[in-house]
Amino acid sequence: MKDFFIGLLDWIYKKKCYFCKHSDECVRMCSKCYESLEHLRPEVNRIVQSKNIYCAGVYDKNLQKLIRGLKYHNQRELAKYLAKFMYEYWLLIDGKSNFQVVPVPIYKTREKKRKYNHMNLVAEEFCNLSGCTLNIDLIKRIKNTKPQYNLKKHERENNLKNAFEVDESNLLPMKILILDDICTTGSTFEEMIKEFAKHNIFDITCFAATTPFEE
Repeated sequence: MKDFFIGLLDWIYKKKCYFCKHSDECVRMCSKCYESLEHLRPEVNRIVQSKNIYCAGVYDKNLQKLIRGLKYHNQRELAKYLAKFMYEYWLLIDGKSNFQVVPVPIYKTREKKRKYNHMNLVAEEFCNLSGCTLNIDLIKRIKNTKPQYNLKKHERENNLKNAFEVDESNLLPMKILILDDICTTGSTFEEMIKEFAKHNIFDITCFAATTPFEE
């Protein structure tokens, strides 16, 4: 019933596509704009600390806008589109294995200010599609790090040093799939992997929506 009334309100107020601004489909991302998103080849994008990192898509106009809208502009509904895009890629990589999906955490004050962690939303939608198990309690960010985008590689590494803390009591008996939006140098994944290694947790794969670098 709730979905019916939400759909009715969308129809009445003609919800527009966040990307092309058309309202024909009454959705936040129309099929044409979604289909413009381009997947990378289904292969390992890079290796960090002996762990495979996969990146789902080409860092182009609409994927950039999708991530920024979700992350910075309270467009929470876009999480399902990013999750779908990642899941469609993931089916080409590993469509059978069951993982505990661990979204990259953000610091508590930043999450409180933003009122959500966008990767938690994406991970929840990804798990709904894949049947994987969401685990947002396994690792926390305990250091209020600076934004990474203007930092060089060594600055990113220093910024993230000792930024995470694992709570082993929340470890599930299955492999770990770490989810993030953008993998630039891999520093975030690397620091999380190092923290997991302190607890003898090694069965880890990393998965980002995109990378701004060429393969």
